[in-house]
Amino acid sequence: MKRAATLALVVLASVACGGRDPAASGEPAPPATSATTPATPTTTSAPPASPSPTATEPPEFTAKVSRLSRDQLRHSWREGCPVPYSDLRLITMTYWGFDDRPHTGELVVRENVTDDIITVFRKLYDWRWPIRRMELIDVYKGDDFDSIDADNTSAFNCRRATGSSGWSKHAYGQAIDINPRENPYVTASGRTAHANAEKYTKRPMKGKGVINPGDRVVRAFEQVGWEWGGYWSGIKDYQHFSKGGG
Repeated sequence: MKRAATLALVVLASVACGGRDPAASGEPAPPATSATTPATPTTTSAPPASPSPTATEPPEFTAKVSRLSRDQLRHSWREGCPVPYSDLRLITMTYWGFDDRPHTGELVVRENVTDDIITVFRKLYDWRWPIRRMELIDVYKGDDFDSIDADNTSAFNCRRATGSSGWSKHAYGQAIDINPRENPYVTASGRTAHANAEKYTKRPMKGKGVINPGDRVVRAFEQVGWEWGGYWSGIKDYQHFSKGGG
């Protein structure tokens, strides 16, 4: 009896000091933790995907005019040509290719027509009008036939006019041939010397890089005082433009 009375006093004292039975308090007990219980994984959301880059705009048209050394014209100029090589200039400029991409090409012309050429070729580039290639005729050792066969757009070449003993306007640096495969030199009988150009002998016709009577390429050259060989009577030179004709 004495022991039981003692235990009762201890319980009463505990309650009086603020101690209470968690189960009897009406509040949930805190969850038990264990060193072996893994922590809840943290979910990290992925950053939003970056927007797809927009298509790169083609570079702006550029043109640089520079002087030439004799060595750069090893095959296209020689003593006795109607203009000294010191009167010629190299134009390094952008053109739009048949592959629908921008490229950099080179033309040699006389100094007094550099502005004309740059004005026209800036328009061609802005129109995305295609040119096959634009290399100096010296790449072909001055051989006009090989340059034409390669569909090369070129200008200066100290040579005689086709079928004539007189100088060509190319020998003065005041003529240019553009896409000569698509725009061939055609005889009065309708023939061309280049087999790869035979299907292009008629005008008008549709085609990539083809020049037609009255089209915007012809008009662009006319605006700077150049004439088109496609308007010649009899012989037609669809690739050919020259300052003042001829």
